[in-house]
Amino acid sequence: MRIEVTREEELFREEVRDWLHDNVPKDERPTEDVDMGRAMRDFDLAWQKTQYEGGWAGLAWPKEFGGRGLAIDEMLIWHEEYARAHAPRIGTCFVGINHAGPTLIARGTAEQQTFHLPQILRGDHIWCQGFSEPTAGSDLANIKTRAEVDGDHLVVNGSKIWTSYGHLAKYGELLVRTDPDSRKHAGITWTIVDMESPGIEARPISTMTGPDDHHFCQVFYNDVRIPLSNVVGEINGGWSVANTTLGFERGTAFAAEQIHQAMLIENLIDLARRPGPDGRPRIEDGEYASRLAMIRAEMAAMRAMTYRSLNNAKRNNPGSDGSMIRLYFSEAQQRLKRLAMDILGPAGLELSGDEGWTRLYLRSFSVTIAAGSCDIQRNIIGERVLGLPRGPRAQ
Repeated sequence: MRIEVTREEELFREEVRDWLHDNVPKDERPTEDVDMGRAMRDFDLAWQKTQYEGGWAGLAWPKEFGGRGLAIDEMLIWHEEYARAHAPRIGTCFVGINHAGPTLIARGTAEQQTFHLPQILRGDHIWCQGFSEPTAGSDLANIKTRAEVDGDHLVVNGSKIWTSYGHLAKYGELLVRTDPDSRKHAGITWTIVDMESPGIEARPISTMTGPDDHHFCQVFYNDVRIPLSNVVGEINGGWSVANTTLGFERGTAFAAEQIHQAMLIENLIDLARRPGPDGRPRIEDGEYASRLAMIRAEMAAMRAMTYRSLNNAKRNNPGSDGSMIRLYFSEAQQRLKRLAMDILGPAGLELSGDEGWTRLYLRSFSVTIAAGSCDIQRNIIGERVLGLPRGPRAQ
């Protein structure tokens, strides 16, 4: 793996740093409890538009689709400087930029690409993901939401759950079962859904971060009509497209989250230097100092693993290390947030702002479940890395 920095990369870093310095919003990003998240959505879309107008939107997208076609090394520089500049999280634009857009680039029709990709880059709308169901989370192939072909439309009935910002989205990427008699992983179709279509009801779900944390939704589909022209790939060929979508989660967007977590560690170290409830800084306690050093080392090792994985991907040799990274990183996040609670002590009982440690701690319980649970990741590691016998699979 190449680790030296070229002159061109140094100049690119300076360009990124200068632009972010001049353009990062000075106003604080609204939280999800303001106007049902609409103020947060509008903030995110405005920031996306600013990046688009400045030539910094869709950096990894191919140039022919409006992006800059940046290499992995340049993308990592962007994410590092983005974190250092304390730029806003991608937030409600995540699915459109990192899921839907890349999937349409890889698998969509020319008409779908021409219509949707410019809107995503400009920040015209946000997207949501309708994959998981009450009985199909990590076992995604168990989806039950039905879609029947009626003329030139699909008619959809069923429900999806844990749909982030489903009540705010204009479009969604939706998995439906179009052939209930086929094998489990067959008979699934990936389609674009207009979330303002008649028959769609999005109900926000309260979580332990508070009743006003409008992040997740359960979405109900009642005789929702979707044009067949919205199907991405082939009817009954959606499992392949879904795997394309999920594969983008472990690219540079995943590295960006690691960089953000590394910045949080430095913030926590600064917090530990302040006087605690007893007047003594926690960092003067050997146990806390050791735990802080360990979590910082773990995150540095994690980034090295990720850079190696991305470097392998450039040579079309990704291997099965994505699951190892995903497993280790999710558990490291939980250790970080638990350490923050121990350092805060009684102050951690107060639910602070959206980026406060208490809210981050409560949200950390979901990271070992979302995007494929740790149990699923361990199965993949056991089978594909360690060569252990494969367990029984439902047909």
